[in-house]
Amino acid sequence: MTALFAILTIILIAVIVVQIGRVTELAAKIRGEEDMQFLSNSRHANLLLVFMVLFLGAVIASGLYYKNYFLGFGPQDPASVHGSAIDNMFKVTLFFTGIVFFITHILLFYFAWRYRGERGKKAVFMPHDNRLEIVWTVIPAVVMAFLVISGLDAWNEVMADVDPEEEFIEIEATGWQFAWQPRYPGEDGKLGKKDFRMITGVNQLGQDWTDKKNLDDLMPQEIVLPVGKKVRVRITSRDVLHNFYLPHFRVKMDAVPGMPTYFVFTPNKTTEEYRQELRNYPEYQVPVDPSDPESPMLWEDFNYELACAELCGKGHYSMKRVVRIVSEEEYQAWLDQQQPYYFGSIRGTENDPYTNEWFDFEIKQRQTEFNEKLEGLIADEGENIFVFDHVNFEVGSANLTPVSKYELDFLVEALNKYPNMQIELAGHTDSQGEDEVNQTLSEQRAQVVQDYLRNKGVSESRLRAAGYGETQPLDSNDTDAGREQNRRTEFRILSM
Repeated sequence: MTALFAILTIILIAVIVVQIGRVTELAAKIRGEEDMQFLSNSRHANLLLVFMVLFLGAVIASGLYYKNYFLGFGPQDPASVHGSAIDNMFKVTLFFTGIVFFITHILLFYFAWRYRGERGKKAVFMPHDNRLEIVWTVIPAVVMAFLVISGLDAWNEVMADVDPEEEFIEIEATGWQFAWQPRYPGEDGKLGKKDFRMITGVNQLGQDWTDKKNLDDLMPQEIVLPVGKKVRVRITSRDVLHNFYLPHFRVKMDAVPGMPTYFVFTPNKTTEEYRQELRNYPEYQVPVDPSDPESPMLWEDFNYELACAELCGKGHYSMKRVVRIVSEEEYQAWLDQQQPYYFGSIRGTENDPYTNEWFDFEIKQRQTEFNEKLEGLIADEGENIFVFDHVNFEVGSANLTPVSKYELDFLVEALNKYPNMQIELAGHTDSQGEDEVNQTLSEQRAQVVQDYLRNKGVSESRLRAAGYGETQPLDSNDTDAGREQNRRTEFRILSM
């Protein structure tokens, strides 16, 4: 009985709702609501036409007003050789899509006005129209085919890789959260190998230092390129997806972890040339900071930029980096000022695989320093002691370190140059440890140096070895720096 009662109640409620609806409809007709509805339809239809005119007019006006800030218009011409091909492709696409935009919006608002609800009018049922379907299928297909073919032509032109035989500069840009690190090849013109497993706090790119092509690679804090020179950019990522974006050069390429990509472009305007072009437009003749009377104008403050065009995390905004395009002379001057990362941060540390050898340029440089120091000593009649800079021994022993041979070889050449020179080889220690042990150690070290020179062909009659232990300090033995200076090997010129 309860269920039956519930069902009857629901049916009764439904009947009441239907009756209320009929009563409401009848009351609306009595009040003239239907007439008001048709009047409202006409009013809103007319207002939509007004809105259409204002809206499309605002689109045109805003485009004209801001065109000098848009890439590809006004002064924002491409600053690369291939950029015009991309700009033309976008302009053609904008032309056709602009036509479609205006036609569809005009029809949209016209239809809302033309087919507004009016008394006595009913919608026409139109199930099918072959001619209309052909029109709206063929025309977009033809336009799309034209856009795709022209886009492929531009793609093939822009994405062509360099010919190994042509002259170009290859650099690398590695992105990570949240920075870009550029890498330039050194004098050898080649970038060294990397391995992500070698990434550390001091080796941010994971460079393999056993690959000697890495030793002269540069890692500057800015990107500087010469105008008119083709540039191939290796693009990599150390963590997440980034995007290498140079808007003024029309360069945009994803940086994908584990999948190196590249882009080739040729800058054709220096930074200063681009600034001078902006200078001719009133939009850029305004101060960067209107509240600061010393603020530069917008055109003076302009710089090309490298940005990340991928949302890569909270610090995405901070990946902006300045790019400078300069003349070939300025580029070479800037390049000469850069120091290879290896020699600035890795050389001589525990990460250096070449701690036991010198490179050719180091040998040449230090031999020049040795000879100048010796010539100055010979010219100074009051001074005759030469302290070795690079002759060292293993801790607590008389075993020469491998790099000691280089400076001792410089001495062999000097003794051959001055056949009458006789010298005393002297060993010294600091005051740490027992006096007798220090004395013995100093004598042994002097003797080892003498033996090395004798094995290189220097007559023993020209050499004398002596150990002085801790008896002739150059500095205080109370500090680490002083003790290091006191642990030394030297020679004294006895006669010329």
